[in-house]
Amino acid sequence: MGGGTFAVVTGGGTSGHVLPALAVADALVVAGHRPETIHYIGAERGVETRLLPDTAYPHTFLDVVGLQRSVTRRNLAFLPKMTRSTQAAIKLFKEDRPNVVVSVGGYASMPAVFAARRLKIPVVVISYDRTPGRASKLAARSAAASAVAFENSPLPRATLTGAPVRQAVLEVERSVENRTAARERLGIPDDRFMIAVMGGSLGSGVLNAAVAEYLSSHASDALLAVRQVAGERFVADIEPVNPDGRGVLHQVIAYEFDMPAVYTACDLLIGRGGASTVHEVAVTGTPAILVPWAGSADNHQVDNVRWLSEIGGAVLLTEDHLGDLDVEIERLRGDVAARSALSVAAADRGEVHRSGALAGLIERVAVTSDTS
Repeated sequence: MGGGTFAVVTGGGTSGHVLPALAVADALVVAGHRPETIHYIGAERGVETRLLPDTAYPHTFLDVVGLQRSVTRRNLAFLPKMTRSTQAAIKLFKEDRPNVVVSVGGYASMPAVFAARRLKIPVVVISYDRTPGRASKLAARSAAASAVAFENSPLPRATLTGAPVRQAVLEVERSVENRTAARERLGIPDDRFMIAVMGGSLGSGVLNAAVAEYLSSHASDALLAVRQVAGERFVADIEPVNPDGRGVLHQVIAYEFDMPAVYTACDLLIGRGGASTVHEVAVTGTPAILVPWAGSADNHQVDNVRWLSEIGGAVLLTEDHLGDLDVEIERLRGDVAARSALSVAAADRGEVHRSGALAGLIERVAVTSDTS
């Protein structure tokens, strides 16, 4: 790490952890800290290896893997890799001791958290799922503070700060003028009803199949555009409908690098129930149908989506009801008032993420460390 590191932000593997980590870093920059004083620690095999080089944040990627819930050969590598990565993090921290380590959870956060515990560096745990994950629960036991996005968190020393949301997403304004400009960037005509499909950074076979069924029924619709983030695992197997340009405009990509444009441009978003998606839908006021991943730990994605759906801020559609996706899309497509109601309720819920309390909590913990 470079000299004078204020904070280490750690976590990664998938966008669900990397994007919140970047949002934490962005929030600290907005609070007045220089990017070069915020160091990111993630995993060698995660999406962070593609996302971090384009940022101003120094970064380190460690050779660490997650512990699988089923018995697999990969689990044999978990302990030795975790041990070596923790030792590497200890060495980094001894060379340039940060004031605070901020964990956004996931297996990639654990070496830095273990190293901080060993060297008595305070840890702030960021929990943006309604049901905290295993890594967050473990780190929170000895953390100085837990910054949480939902009320009544089970984590110790919890403070309601809202979730970390990237600055570029916080700045999204879904105005008519901005919509036109965003659609130009994405190659979507202004006169089309645009549906954005987001299956998460790894993609969703279940969601891709449901969208394929919807598209088969609307292939000739020249007033429809579907921008589908299929995921790198699936993108090669999905052919755009009507590649000759007739009928529905169907864009298929592996990963979406311009989410602010998507939130600004789309009329309706179909996504999973990961915390990043839920909180970004809320803060941007984007009308959405959210389909929680049925295999999520402790069914936490359902809890995330209910935070919006229980106040009319999103439509919750479980996987076993994906056959109703066509009906739900067409209902909202034909009802501007219903989409507006979703947007207003979501945006109202998302105001908690604009408080700036997250950076303030991290700074208070860091100052305590610096003066102790």
